[in-house]
Amino acid sequence: MLANKASIHLFPNLNMADNYNLPPQAYHQQDDEIDLKELFIALWKGKWIIIFTTFVFAVGGVLYALSQPNTYKAEAVLASANDNKSGGLAGMAAQFGGLASLAGINLGGGGTDSKAMALAILQSRQFINAFINKYDLMVPLMAGEKWSESTDTLQLNPELYDAQRKTWVREVEPGKSPIPTDWEAYKEFKKLIAVSESKDNGLVTLSITHLSPTIAKQWVDWLVIDLNAWVKKESLDETRRNIGYLEEQIQKTSISDMQSVFYQLIEEQTKNLMLAQVQDEFAFKTIDPAVVPEEKAGPKRALICVLAVLLGGMLGMGIVLIRFAFTKKD
Repeated sequence: MLANKASIHLFPNLNMADNYNLPPQAYHQQDDEIDLKELFIALWKGKWIIIFTTFVFAVGGVLYALSQPNTYKAEAVLASANDNKSGGLAGMAAQFGGLASLAGINLGGGGTDSKAMALAILQSRQFINAFINKYDLMVPLMAGEKWSESTDTLQLNPELYDAQRKTWVREVEPGKSPIPTDWEAYKEFKKLIAVSESKDNGLVTLSITHLSPTIAKQWVDWLVIDLNAWVKKESLDETRRNIGYLEEQIQKTSISDMQSVFYQLIEEQTKNLMLAQVQDEFAFKTIDPAVVPEEKAGPKRALICVLAVLLGGMLGMGIVLIRFAFTKKD
């Protein structure tokens, strides 16, 4: 008994023999465990760092939000104009599709959807660049800075374009021209245009977001007009090529039955040609035309400020926790 008591007094910190068997990793794990209470204490001690960082980001967010100009969105709701014509074309394709395909004629009975084709054209580089050049939109597209509500005019950025001399003065890399290229104009225009199709009824919504509400509305109207004209021209050109090809085939064959089929195909193609020539809304019919928007679409200034505050608070807490981690290791 005396020996046991003496051993206890000699080793007061070792009250169980199992402590000798603990591996070294166990001591490190105990030291590396995170105590939530210590974290809260560290955050409380560094509250001024968190408050300062949050305040700086909040002020920066407010200044950034206020510096952004208002943008306005004009949109039009469109419906495919080919639905009414699909029955006649489908019947014609079913009746003469085999012979027409042998003759090298496309009657439109299958393949890519006409609405999908029109929407692809609308967002194609060729159509957009032709649209910009036709209406001379390079300056308002690339140099617009903000819209003056009192005069309903678009103010230009003097660092990009000199309105008095009507010359581009923007700074570019050596070897490049200050005049924007079609590639740059296309990329900028793609940021403004948006096209969505409803899965329920198939209606298409075309919208333009711009600094000027008047310009946004005007561009939507022009896009609808030019898209219909573009698709109409392509369809008319294809129909005329088909008719010309069929007339050549009639001259080459002496089989009366084949000539009869070719004449029927020419008759149908001629009908389509006549109908297309008098139809202005060839690809899309306007269900709800665009109007000048009276309310801004952006920027979301409140959201920008909230995100800035959250980012500042998170950054401040991160700084405090990193300092706490290094202090704890020391």
